[in-house]
Amino acid sequence: MELKAGIKGEAKATVSEDNTAIAFGSGSVRVFATPAMVGLMEKASLSSVDPLLEPGFATVGTKVNIKHLAATPIGMNVVVNSLLIEVDGKRLVFEVEARDDVDLIGTGTHERFIVKLDSFFKRAESKSTKQ
Repeated sequence: MELKAGIKGEAKATVSEDNTAIAFGSGSVRVFATPAMVGLMEKASLSSVDPLLEPGFATVGTKVNIKHLAATPIGMNVVVNSLLIEVDGKRLVFEVEARDDVDLIGTGTHERFIVKLDSFFKRAESKSTKQ
């Protein structure tokens, strides 16, 4: 299937001690961490397109531009929706939006690139010989 604008994705999480700002080291409060929200935004995006790629290919995140708008306490659910808005060769751009049980908690864009996995891993592993 050809990747084109309009593909949607979704990812969900329940806020627990494991995904608070304290757990991530990104803050000193027991609410949903910004890095956890970013991870959920990436998951919603990649899960919408990776299954459509040819075997041996995947996407990797390269850019995140988001606003974390509201705090979410432990016990609440968070749902992120992604929408593929641009396909430029191997570059994919998504709009992402996060909501908890009450509010819109985050918005922004996320960029991913399609990579050939064997080449990607070879480049990454070559760094260990440069230490």
